Amino acid sequence: MQEFDDIYNIEITKKYHNHENKRLSKRKNRKRAMGAGRYFKLDVKNRFLMLLVYYRLYITYTLAGFLFDLDQSNVYRDIQKIEGLIRKCLPIPQKIYKLTKRLQTPEEVEQCFPAGFLAFIDSTTEQQIPRPVNNRRRKAYYSGKKKTHTVKTQVMVSKNGTIIHKAGHKKGRRHDYDIYKKNHPITPKEVVNVFDLGYLGIEKDFPDQLSSLPNRKKRDMKLSQEEIEYNKSHSKIRIVIEHTICRLKKYKILADVFRNKLRKYRKVSDIVSGLINYRIMNHHN
Repeated sequence: MQEFDDIYNIEITKKYHNHENKRLSKRKNRKRAMGAGRYFKLDVKNRFLMLLVYYRLYITYTLAGFLFDLDQSNVYRDIQKIEGLIRKCLPIPQKIYKLTKRLQTPEEVEQCFPAGFLAFIDSTTEQQIPRPVNNRRRKAYYSGKKKTHTVKTQVMVSKNGTIIHKAGHKKGRRHDYDIYKKNHPITPKEVVNVFDLGYLGIEKDFPDQLSSLPNRKKRDMKLSQEEIEYNKSHSKIRIVIEHTICRLKKYKILADVFRNKLRKYRKVSDIVSGLINYRIMNHHN
């Protein structure tokens, strides 16, 4: 696939040597010189491929070891050691968000927020995690809606589906608007932030930013035809963020029960978001 070759040839091959030197130099009290010891059985390209297969299908380490002729412990180590490099090679949301905060002219804003200066914000669907052993964490992560322990992530995307901002994972039981109030991205004053009805009250709490919400039906009252038409058009333009969340969930590691350590969740979601952003940017360019 062309995108796979581009990421490997343009990004990974340039940064791999420095990445390995930094990784190996972090070890204290070394008894061997850098470069000594066992070599990786797979080359960098195949390790990158193995990571993509693992993320996309979320197979077990045993099955991955069978596919790539490795022991399952080596599969775990190889993926773990290359994740940091892949994260550096992709346009993850943190990199893009740093650029959006420095935008000044309308032309610069148009490049990051094409087709109408719109930003769409929502939280992903709740993803199940294994039942925590600690009783306190067990209560904290339990979601009454899903009847299990879950986490979710808030994302902000542009009109073309690029993920511009992504908050760290939060407890699935928390309300979307509560997450936004404590982790809201800062957008240029020209940009309209588009929300669903789960963010009612945002215009009052954040008067300095432009916000767009659908009309809410009041008790014992019907929406006018004009309000109904507005809600339809609002839903039509907002569908882009639902498509982006769907793209995230196509990677089974963000859709099935998250079997890895929860502290790894942010790195995994960064890499998946970066892969999606790379494909969108490559397509539009």
